Amino acid sequence: MDTTKIALITGGSRGLGKDMALNIAKKGLDVVITYNSNKTAAESTLTEITALGGKAIAIQLDTREISSFGDFKTNLLHELKNEFKTDKIDFLVNNAGFGYNASIAETTEEDFDNLLNVHLKGVFFLTQTLFDIMNNDGGIINISSGLARFSFPGYAAYAVMKGAIEVFTRYLAKELGERKIKANTVAPGAIDTDFNKERFEKSPQVVDMIASLTALGRIGESDDIGSVVAFLCTEDAKWVNGQRIEASGGMFV
Repeated sequence: MDTTKIALITGGSRGLGKDMALNIAKKGLDVVITYNSNKTAAESTLTEITALGGKAIAIQLDTREISSFGDFKTNLLHELKNEFKTDKIDFLVNNAGFGYNASIAETTEEDFDNLLNVHLKGVFFLTQTLFDIMNNDGGIINISSGLARFSFPGYAAYAVMKGAIEVFTRYLAKELGERKIKANTVAPGAIDTDFNKERFEKSPQVVDMIASLTALGRIGESDDIGSVVAFLCTEDAKWVNGQRIEASGGMFV
């Protein structure tokens, strides 16, 4: 049986999730990524992981659809057995998400519910669903945001979900401690990815403004986050638990 550890990254086909998957593969782990609708992007990511000498598979998952998690788990177990000769994963990275920019006054209930389902409810119940197929001594990494610490008008609903995720992470660390499963949060600052691409292109001055508010004097890149997540999937991070790790270059320090 293959003893290589396995990490599952939701939303791992593009953006930050893709870079997390690539960095984790560079650490010698096998990788499972999920994608919602862009199968082509997922296959491209698998090709890049294979080129690094890693093994990876992609499975479709819409994290808004809580009722689909049981079927996803069945599909995941089937693929794990076929591709990796195992029925367990070691690390879960809850990364899937989307951006949303609207004032509190303009936020609709529908948009709020979509944010809730993907960024909080989906994370909570997918994690719960996968508890029993996680090996002991593994880890869970939840992705939050610098916006849970500092505030920009227009991001209230999104930031509320991320703040809740940080609380959830601490409870995971407490409840899973007896299994030696660690739980941590990684909170990116402003990153130049698909997530912010439209806003940055429309308002290039925003990039300069963010850089001026950041101690290291620039906005973030995907690798600034992927490498931190990959670190948490290694033995080097064995004593890091229940923590919020902000990777923002020192924004608003």
